[in-house]
Amino acid sequence: MKTPRLFLAILSTTFVVALLAQSSKPTMKAIVAHEYGGPEVLKYEEVPRPEPKEDQILIRVIAAGVNPVDALIRSGMFAKYEKDAFPIIPGADIAGVVEKTGSKTTKFKAGDPVFAYVSLKNGGGYAEYALAPEREAAHKPKSLRYVEAAAVPIVALTAWQALIDTAKLDAGQTVLIHGGSGGVGTFAIQIAKARGAKVIATASTANQDLLKQLGANVAIDYTKQKFEDVAKDVDVVLDSVGEDTLVRSYGVVKKGGFIVSLVARPDRAELDKRGIRGAALSVEPNSDELAEIGKLIDQKKIKVIVSQTFPLAEATKAHEQVATGHTRGKIVLKVTDEPK
Repeated sequence: MKTPRLFLAILSTTFVVALLAQSSKPTMKAIVAHEYGGPEVLKYEEVPRPEPKEDQILIRVIAAGVNPVDALIRSGMFAKYEKDAFPIIPGADIAGVVEKTGSKTTKFKAGDPVFAYVSLKNGGGYAEYALAPEREAAHKPKSLRYVEAAAVPIVALTAWQALIDTAKLDAGQTVLIHGGSGGVGTFAIQIAKARGAKVIATASTANQDLLKQLGANVAIDYTKQKFEDVAKDVDVVLDSVGEDTLVRSYGVVKKGGFIVSLVARPDRAELDKRGIRGAALSVEPNSDELAEIGKLIDQKKIKVIVSQTFPLAEATKAHEQVATGHTRGKIVLKVTDEPK
């Protein structure tokens, strides 16, 4: 009769050990979406902490940037490309400290301050920890706090890849930047100026001074004047607005010039008719370009505009603000206190 009791005792002990082993696995706080929808689907939860693969680094996140694309992903705009996506941790911009490195990583060591544009397939950045391959991360600019550094990666890389990689903007050329006070626009103005270009930028009345502070040669208040009355024969247009703004932009580009749109595909017939070129841009993580941007920041050629910060637990409020479409610079989530 003792055998069943012994068996049950062993079984219960095994069960307890298994539970203890499971509970001893490290966890973290994160913002998680279990379905598509409005800001209310974002939940502050306890989730398993990720472990880096051999080619990844684990970053202890100090701050995470909030971008309009985060809200688009949350709302399901890209659902057809994201099979079995849930649960989703949003966020592509992070700044933090390397916690752990994979066996095949060489650029970083534990304790290094970094910033990164992380891809969602490895888990997003609205969390206490995030994973990144080395190609997605760079050393944090020394002159920036983590909150500022988290505002940089995706928007700065978008501006860089649009103007430098795609449109090949060069010194002495003229660029028209639509939405100059937004996340991409604030970096685009400064990257173009650092390149030696003349910058014409558009924004609302409230942001005219900001455009000039960032270095725009000509600031256009789109609520009071048509940009095509001011900007003529430009070499490059960077469009982050689309629709009517894009349609009206074809006529201001000189022959052989370039339109890059972040929100639409330029009309091939219009491009051909006017002898100009165009492309739609989809930004990609690039650690080398992120490092170049970091150098410009430390050289005081680029300043970072953070308009609002929210605690990680209040990501819903951050998404509500992003939805207004009138954020100056960037919104950032503070995940934990800045290291001393």
